[in-house]
Amino acid sequence: MSSLNNTSPSPHPAVITAVALVLVCLLFVMLRYLYRHKGTYHTNEAKGTEFAESADMALQSDPALQDAGDNSRKEYFI
Repeated sequence: MSSLNNTSPSPHPAVITAVALVLVCLLFVMLRYLYRHKGTYHTNEAKGTEFAESADMALQSDPALQDAGDNSRKEYFI
């Protein structure tokens, strides 16, 4: 009976290997995600507006705003 009490409660080597494998896989997935999503910034602005002389000129060529009405009143939102 004394031989049964001498064993210390240590985890099985297969459990340690499985936990290490899961951690390595998780690290791989996280690094792959961070590499693929570098923080690129996409805008929804109209193409070609970066060469306009002013904001009014850039918005006048926008086809979505062609039916906005007359040009006598201008509103600026900051």
